[in-house]
Amino acid sequence: MHFDYQMATGSFLVAIVVGLTGMGGGALMTPMLTVFFGVPPLTAVSSDLVAAAVMKPVGSLVHLRRGTINLRLVAWLCAGSVPTAFCGVLLARALGRGNNVQNVIEIGLGVALLIAAAGLTVRSYLTMADRAPRRAARRPSPDEHPAEGTPRISVRPIPTIMVGAVGGLVVGMTSVGSGSLIIVALLALYPALTANRLVGTDLLQAVPLVWAAALGHILFGDFRLEVTLALLAGSIPGVLLGSLASSRAPGGLIRWALAFVLLASALKMFGVGTTPMAWALIAVVVGGTAVWALLRAWNGLRPLPLPRDGAPPARTVPADRREPDTSVVTR
Repeated sequence: MHFDYQMATGSFLVAIVVGLTGMGGGALMTPMLTVFFGVPPLTAVSSDLVAAAVMKPVGSLVHLRRGTINLRLVAWLCAGSVPTAFCGVLLARALGRGNNVQNVIEIGLGVALLIAAAGLTVRSYLTMADRAPRRAARRPSPDEHPAEGTPRISVRPIPTIMVGAVGGLVVGMTSVGSGSLIIVALLALYPALTANRLVGTDLLQAVPLVWAAALGHILFGDFRLEVTLALLAGSIPGVLLGSLASSRAPGGLIRWALAFVLLASALKMFGVGTTPMAWALIAVVVGGTAVWALLRAWNGLRPLPLPRDGAPPARTVPADRREPDTSVVTR
């Protein structure tokens, strides 16, 4: 069995990004395997999911110890995601073999990457808006909710099961979404859920989800041990390094860079040529910057977050609303 050191190096670089941002594992690893190393899409999905099944429990154990997990939400999400994750593998295999299934997986992966990039953008906006002066004035004080300063969450079983089911199907077919897609849906369903509980809940529900998808790919997919070993060899030290640097890195800037890479990877999955893709990305950067400046101004912030001489120190964000250090956690 040949060990691919270049693939392990690429996995190491992607894992650093995951450790810094807490997102992008499957959304970056699978496109890296297909675009740069020529791994067939189904093989890339299968091997990446098996590697994720080994690494996924790490972050969830940290959140379990801290008590930042809503176990009822986890149960309802898993009720939908675990069976559909396994079925997603069967659906991918039912599409056929050879170029047919690989083309379908590529298109599905491209769609999942676009949704993941949109999810990162929505998450960044919600974080920015939550810290904006006009919303801070309406935020309840911790005295109103003595238990950790957060309101009680009323679980909605049917919508939660549906979120899990859709997320599980996407993960089973593409390996993308156990974090980047489901976490955005949870934000929409439960806006009162604090950041640390949101990430912790999403992390724990992703463990059985990824295990089910990995089992399906081992049995019916195109799993290759040498690819998975290379991913693990690079990912483990990369995630540790990224996690250690996460407290000092500009997380917002890294998330925007990650969204940009996801968009570029999606366009590549759709077969967009180099020149059209370059113009599309330039248009996104220019237009996105203008729209973001308008949104910041509408929320009472400076259009661009540039430092000013003599500016007052930044407002301290309550601990339960800070962006958590999620380590290797979402995909």
